Amino acid sequence: MRKLFTSESVTCGHPDKVCDRISDSILDEILKQDPMARTAIECCAAYDRLLIMGEVTTSAKVDYEKIARDTIAEIGYTFGKFSYDTCKVMVAIHEQSADIAMGVNASMEKKAGGELADSIGAGDQGLMFGYACRETEELMPLPIMLSHKLSEKLEEARTSGLLSYLRPDGKSQVTVEYEGNTPVRIEAVVVSSQHDEKVTQEQLKADILQHVIQAVLPENLLDENTKYYINPTGRFEIGGPEGDSGLTGRKIIVDTYGGRCAHGGGAFSGKDPTKVDRSAAYMARYICKNIVAAGLADEIELQLAYAIGVARPVSVFVNTFSTGKLPDEKIADIIVKEFDLRPYSIIENLNLRTPVYKQTSAYGHLGKAQFSWEKTDRVAELKKYL
Repeated sequence: MRKLFTSESVTCGHPDKVCDRISDSILDEILKQDPMARTAIECCAAYDRLLIMGEVTTSAKVDYEKIARDTIAEIGYTFGKFSYDTCKVMVAIHEQSADIAMGVNASMEKKAGGELADSIGAGDQGLMFGYACRETEELMPLPIMLSHKLSEKLEEARTSGLLSYLRPDGKSQVTVEYEGNTPVRIEAVVVSSQHDEKVTQEQLKADILQHVIQAVLPENLLDENTKYYINPTGRFEIGGPEGDSGLTGRKIIVDTYGGRCAHGGGAFSGKDPTKVDRSAAYMARYICKNIVAAGLADEIELQLAYAIGVARPVSVFVNTFSTGKLPDEKIADIIVKEFDLRPYSIIENLNLRTPVYKQTSAYGHLGKAQFSWEKTDRVAELKKYL
């Protein structure tokens, strides 16, 4: 059966991603000084102003406004109403609620006399998903990886000066046609990029087709029937927060698997690793990637669920979409046996108290080899089950 599936990505200058990057830049600066900090930092950007809000409990001394302005400048907003040096910045930060801290500081299991790994309870209830498949060398779905590569190429073309008329805001989208579970061609490509007032639409479309789309997408997946939509609305001069409001955590599908699997709803950016929304989602990806790399399945979706103040997950669910070499319930048992899913152990095993989060804030949190949750260092141990 032939079918189409679409995923999208956005550039670092998209208003939501501006907020994600500011939130994670603040988190990184805090973790440099205080690795044990608790943070849930969110930003809201609109027109000519930025609101930094949330909860922070730390001994670190950081200048929130300076970090925000430096980040906005780094992204490229040195012009317009949301320019780094003229936009209005407001800060509304408070400490973590004592009611929440009580459950994180000592889990239910620790209070009952548990071990060191029980020392941290989940920072909230919730469900997190991980996923892996064999479509790409990163063991990620092809549509989201191609979309990210297009958005990254847009940024590269702008910052290198190759297409100097481009501005920071932009989006991409790729529709892949599958035959069964095998990607066979690209049906449609959408690229929209903010630009200055001087470039003509004809030049912009020709340049993006040549220097972005054709430079990134595999030639063997393009054909005479592939459709290209480049700035389909016409001109796109007003962008970023000046053109549309932005909010931390509003691009959770872009951040993960492009809609290919379920999502629990929790956002990542601005949160320290005691928040299982972030750390358990990374752990679930780590587990799924190792399961597929070890050959236990060709595709796997893993759900973990937690209760606030409790260290161990309340459920572990596996779906291998009939590709598992063992029954799904057996693979779930293997995961529980081989991987410690308590927040303390997740943080320690993936080294999550280090300031790496700014790097995650654009072009996906997953599928990037430099992150600890992308390692396939458990393959040998998992292969024994075959």
